This record gives sequence, structure tokens and C-alpha cells, in this order.
Amino acid sequence: MKRAVLILTLFTLTVQFSFGQSKDEIEIRRLDQLESTSIYKADTATLLKLWAKDFVVNNPYGEIVTVPQILSFIRSGQIDYSTVERVIERVTFTQNIAITMGHEVVTPQNLTNNAGKIVTRRYTHIWIKTKGKWRLTARQATIYTVK
Repeated sequence: MKRAVLILTLFTLTVQFSFGQSKDEIEIRRLDQLESTSIYKADTATLLKLWAKDFVVNNPYGEIVTVPQILSFIRSGQIDYSTVERVIERVTFTQNIAITMGHEVVTPQNLTNNAGKIVTRRYTHIWIKTKGKWRLTARQATIYTVK
């Protein structure tokens, strides 16, 4: 009996969590993870589809950079990771704007700063929906720990 109640409770919580997310939140979470995977794979074609044309980043090194600069960093190996894990902690919506906040754990390699170390960063993303599509418009990342 206790086992049946436990299973029913877990099922109910799972269903509530799944249905508690809006269609837009599910999409933003998917896109945020796709962006992370695309950075890891250096998939610039996908990144260009996800990023707004005027995408801007306040990077972990205190620089404000734009799409051409980021693409140059990727191509030159200055953005290169052997591992990337992004954890979305919160998604907030205001009209056609979605804000994702969380943390990332990356292991830079090759020419990337802190190569071979494990770097944990806090991040914030601003997504804007225009013409029915979400585009990442701004990013801010701050290094939290380096080990």
C-alpha cells in the first residue's frame, strides 16, 4: 500500500512538473541547451541561427563582444571546450522576452583561457521572440570558480 502511494505521488509530481511548463518555456530550455551544445561542437551554422544579428556578450573576461568577434574566437580556438554542462535554474517571461539564468561548468582546452581547468560560471541569457522565432540577443557570464 505504501509503495502504491509513493508511486502515485511521484507520478503526480512528474505530471505536474511536465504540464507546469508552458510551450514557450519548453522551447526556450531546448534552445538554451542547443546553444550550449553548439558552442561545444563549434557548430557556427547552428549558432548563427540561434543568435540575433545584433547578439552581444559580456564575457567572463570583462569584454563586450559581438557575433564577428565570437566567431573569430571559435575559429581560432580561443573558445574551445572538452566538456560543457549548462544547468538552467530559472526561466522568466515578460511579453516577448525570455530570460534564462543558471550556471555552466566547462573544461577549456587548447588556446582557451584556463585550459585544462574546470571553470564554473553563472550566466544570464536574454531571448527575444520576433516573427514567431526565439533568438538569443544578449548573454552575460561571470566566472564563479576555477579548479
